[in-house]
This record gives sequence, C-alpha cells and structure tokens, in this order.
Amino acid sequence: MKAFKQAVLRRAPMLMGAVALAVTMAGCGGGGGQIEPFKPTRILSFGDESSVITATGKKYTINAVDDTTGAIVCASNPLWNQTLAATFGLVFPECNPTAVAAPTGKIYARLGAKVADVKTQIDGHLATGGVDAKTLITVLAGANDVLELYAQYPAQSEAALRAEAAARGRLLATQINRLADAGGRIILPTLPDMGLTPFAIKENTAKADPNRAKLLTSLTAAFNNELTLKVTLDGRQLGVVFADEMLQTLVKFASGYGYTNVVDGACLSTSPVPDCTSKTLATGATPTTWLWASDTMLSPAGQSRLGSLAQTRAVSNPF
Repeated sequence: MKAFKQAVLRRAPMLMGAVALAVTMAGCGGGGGQIEPFKPTRILSFGDESSVITATGKKYTINAVDDTTGAIVCASNPLWNQTLAATFGLVFPECNPTAVAAPTGKIYARLGAKVADVKTQIDGHLATGGVDAKTLITVLAGANDVLELYAQYPAQSEAALRAEAAARGRLLATQINRLADAGGRIILPTLPDMGLTPFAIKENTAKADPNRAKLLTSLTAAFNNELTLKVTLDGRQLGVVFADEMLQTLVKFASGYGYTNVVDGACLSTSPVPDCTSKTLATGATPTTWLWASDTMLSPAGQSRLGSLAQTRAVSNPF
C-alpha cells in the first residue's frame, strides 16, 4: 500500500497537468479541431551508454549481424532512441543504412556518463546551437550514478547514499528544465530499477547479503522520486516514461511478455557489450527472450519495450 501511495503521489503532477490541458482544449472554441501532430525535424540524445551508437554502428546491447558476412546490421536490434527517431523518419549518422543525405540526429550520450556529464553534454550543445519546438530530445541517465554510490556502501550509510542519489536526481531535473526552457520537446525515461539487474542479483550472492539488490532499488527510487518531482510538468514540453515501473512489470510477469530469462545477461563474457552479437550468446539465450544483454544493459527486447513506450508518449503528448 505504501508503494502504491508513493507511485500515485509521484504521478499526481503529471496527471494534473494532463487534466488541465484537457480542460484548456475543451474551452478553446468548440469546433473539436485536432491538435497538429508533432513532427520534429531533428533528434538529440543525451545520457549514458543506453543511448549510444558507436562510430562503427555498435550498441551496448546484443548487436545484429549479417548471417553471410558477419557485419554489424545497425538498423536491426535498435536502441530505444533509434525506435523513437524512426517514428518521425529521423536517423542518427552512426546508423544510416539508407544513406540519408543529411541525418538530423545527434548523439551526445557517452559510455559511463553520469548526471554531471549530462550537464556537460547539454552545456556543449547549447553553447553551439539552441533547441526549438521541432527539436525532439531524449535524456536517459542515472545508472552510473547509482552504481557509483552503491560501491561506497557500507563505508557510507544507506541514508547518506539515498540523499546523494536524490541530489543527483534533482541535478538531472535541472538539466531537463534547462532544455525545456530553451524550447525543446523532451522524452524523459526514469531510471530503470537497478535492483532488478543481473548485477544486483549477483551482488546478493557475492556479498552474502540478500539486501544488496534492495539497496540498489532504494537508490534508484530516491533518484527517480526527486527527478520526477523537480522537472517542470506543463503538459506541453516534457513527456515522462516510467522505465522503472516498466522493468518491474516485465520482471514480475516475465512469461506473459515472452521472456524466458530476466535474471542473467545473454552475452558471453568473452564478447561483452558493445562487441556482443547474436552469435556470441550464452546457451539458450536470444535477443528477444532474454531481458538483459549484460549485467546492467538491456537486451534488444528490453530496449524495444522502452522504445515503444517512448513512441507512445511522444505521439500522444501535446508537444
């Protein structure tokens, strides 16, 4: 019941914003005309490796390969932000198989990035070019922050680590608000529950402490609570995707979503991400039935689910 109440309270500002928007639209002239569909002309991705495509088309998940040549097929097994971009006919230059003359996607996200690095990414973009109402922006970060904080336990208390996780959630919210104030249209997934990762499950065993995964979940929640409370929710510039709740649902009802394994990473240790491909997987693993590619990175199946939620939010949000 406590968890339910917290979820309701966290969602309340978003729900209120949606209701206010509906009332406003109902009072705008009575003709029942449609809102003009959102058609962004470019997409920018900030964050960590969950949103990264390398210069050679590799991703931090299970890469698809050509059965004959073994070459990476970057358009297959897309990342969540690739799926979102494709909704609007946009592509990133790192994966441009149809040779679009001038790709209007840009990935600022980087391997290992934490929230402070996202601020630097945004600083760099705003220093050289702005954003506008036709700029679709994705921001996904926090996993590396939570892992960094977790590594300080038990030298640092759980309370102290939760407080720092909350502070980093607030810092990310500040960066989101900067982008919104500059005129961008933002899709913001919350941080997936790090306590449900294969890393967390291994930590329970390695540390002989069944509460290690719970600690990672607690740090994730502290981060997400402050993130979602501090972003500006005006119903127009920001669409939030609850990736933490998505992951909790997928794990709880795994078979119903077609997953046969939600506790292990599919990639062999000899071919870690981003070098992992559909040819270098553990026995029985597939890109579509295992939730995780590695100890902390989603498989294409997990990325696809997140991408679908992002698509729905971008299309339905009154950008």
